[in-house]
Amino acid sequence: MKSTPPNQGKLVRSIGLTSAVVLIISSVIGTGVFKKVAPMSAALESPSLVLIAWFVAGLISLAGTLSNAEVASMLADSGGEFVYFRKIYNRFFAFLFGWTNFAVIRTASIASIAYVFSQSLNSVFPFPTTAPSLAEINFIGLHPFDNLSVKLVAIALIIFLTYFNYKGLKLGENLSRVLTALMITVMLLIVILALLSNYGSLENITTNSVRYNADEMSGATLFKALALACLSAFWGYEGWASVGFIGGEMKNPQKNLPLALIIGTLIIMALYMSMNFVYLYILPIDDFIQIYESKNGIAAVAVVSHFLGSWGGILISGLILVATFNCASTTILLASRLFYAMANDKMFFKSVDYIHPDYNTPSRALFIQAIWTSLLVLSGTFDQLTDMLIFAAFIFYGATAFGVFVLRKKMPEAHRPYKVIGYPIVPAIFVLFCVILIVNTLIEKPVEALSGLGLMATGLPFYYYWTKKK
Repeated sequence: MKSTPPNQGKLVRSIGLTSAVVLIISSVIGTGVFKKVAPMSAALESPSLVLIAWFVAGLISLAGTLSNAEVASMLADSGGEFVYFRKIYNRFFAFLFGWTNFAVIRTASIASIAYVFSQSLNSVFPFPTTAPSLAEINFIGLHPFDNLSVKLVAIALIIFLTYFNYKGLKLGENLSRVLTALMITVMLLIVILALLSNYGSLENITTNSVRYNADEMSGATLFKALALACLSAFWGYEGWASVGFIGGEMKNPQKNLPLALIIGTLIIMALYMSMNFVYLYILPIDDFIQIYESKNGIAAVAVVSHFLGSWGGILISGLILVATFNCASTTILLASRLFYAMANDKMFFKSVDYIHPDYNTPSRALFIQAIWTSLLVLSGTFDQLTDMLIFAAFIFYGATAFGVFVLRKKMPEAHRPYKVIGYPIVPAIFVLFCVILIVNTLIEKPVEALSGLGLMATGLPFYYYWTKKK
């Protein structure tokens, strides 16, 4: 990273191991664990297969985490994979990663999380409905004014949290500590109360949907269904690598960053398996299929309301509000460091290469991120955005894991504070899975996949302009 001009502030190394773990948990647990059991149930029609999909997605994410940790231990700096890719591949690939994060991956993630926060708030305190004449306005296939009140509240949240994180790194970190502790406590309370209640049954876990056909759900059909279900589960795990964006603000990042990645991912995996077991223990799988097909309601709300009554509905709605608020705040904090790192390397808008002298935060990166994210909120639905960003994200997740092999060959004697467990099998499995997921998404969800590729391609003229200018 280049030196900071004298009229600017500077990024300060103030994040320790515990704070890094908290930031990973808070940047990941947002919406997927509360919503995605419904589309996964519709795809698989079997509670045991749904749990297997969550477990497989967790193991694959852990393999990616272990692979990412080796690269991070060698190259830790502000900007995360943007910095890694410059060293592993070249500036162009690093730019594609950064631009795609700006165009869709991180910004669409923030937009999606903020949207679910607003939806949850709307379920507690109903917003005014959008007039049909306004909702039906069509702009290049999009309906920007549909569900307008929910979208406006989501945008207001993005603006508020951007300002909050603009005021200093410690403010965002301290908020994450408090909200993450509260979130984990409530999740564990829900799991314990569910298991102690008289409403659940192990029979729900072992009984397939009335639609389930064992002969049809086999071979290639089963593989496709599991792949689609894992795509939903990966949204729940999305975000674990983004803590690398603050590598330049971590104490002893070569040691603490890989440790935080591994510890954080294991905690998240344990929480997700517990919550989804409880969902499928309390309600039969056909109830989740019905929730998905009705396109109304959130699966977690239906479950907790079922065994705790009306106050349970309030409890889970409050939990979702806390989780999405926390996740949106942390993602806003982390992603802005990537865009600052790009600008500092003259591969983004020049004005974004700025650290606020009073708050030592990348203030302009935060504000440009907020503007584009707000436009994405208006552009589409939650599921379209998440499917689009998961497809794009796994192109780069796979590239990071493949970077383990590249660096072992290019820099065999380099100091590696951490070496991936199970090399070369673990990174190879993760790379292979990324390729399968990308190809399957292109086949099964071509609109979302091609939209993601199209947004990546929009960066090409910018890259040409910025590199020629340099």
